[in-house]
Amino acid sequence: MTKTIAWGITGAGHFLSSSFSIFGQIKSEHDIRVNSFLSSAAEEVVRMYGLEKELENISCGEYLEEIFLETQQGKSWPKTGRFLLDKYDALVVTPATSNTVSKIAYGTADTLVSNAVAQAVKGSVPVYVVPVDIAGVVVSELPYGIAREKCQKCDPCPPRDNCPNEAITDQIDLLKCSGCGICKELCNFNAIKGGPVELKVRDIDSRNVELVRELEGITILEKPEDIPLILDEI
Repeated sequence: MTKTIAWGITGAGHFLSSSFSIFGQIKSEHDIRVNSFLSSAAEEVVRMYGLEKELENISCGEYLEEIFLETQQGKSWPKTGRFLLDKYDALVVTPATSNTVSKIAYGTADTLVSNAVAQAVKGSVPVYVVPVDIAGVVVSELPYGIAREKCQKCDPCPPRDNCPNEAITDQIDLLKCSGCGICKELCNFNAIKGGPVELKVRDIDSRNVELVRELEGITILEKPEDIPLILDEI
């Protein structure tokens, strides 16, 4: 029997690529439909990391496999009403930013994803959340940027002149960048990088995760790789 999973994506780079990999995997290995809900920040971040086409492969656009964008849903988010109509077997929020976790912890439902969580709990749809900030230190993958100490300010500048989105001046405009990587390949001085950085998790973010653990109907998962383990539960 086909299962339908709602996927809530928020604006974090950490766990983003691995979340896409896991959803691509379960979509190929199981009889599952995936309906994606993107926060406004997620819309930007998915584009920055060059994952828009992959998202379209996971949620193909058919009924219950649509991609819902917060910027196109108005302020009443009518599509979250589906969680009250027995349409979904589960809602998985990954990656979940500390901002979204805080909203869930305190019952705030003023974004597409946090409202989806609220409606899912009301509709007895099990919710699984993968926070990016649980405890300690996390290693996050950054989008493309210019290492100024390596930039030679070439003119002509191949990365700038060949950027399909005109996103490069003396820096990279991440709101225009699509994460294609052409610039990195064209820079002769290895001045364009994206890569890992260590980030300390704030105490308040760790506490909010623990608050969410105690909420009825919501389960915290430690990492996206835990998502396939829930498929037998839903």
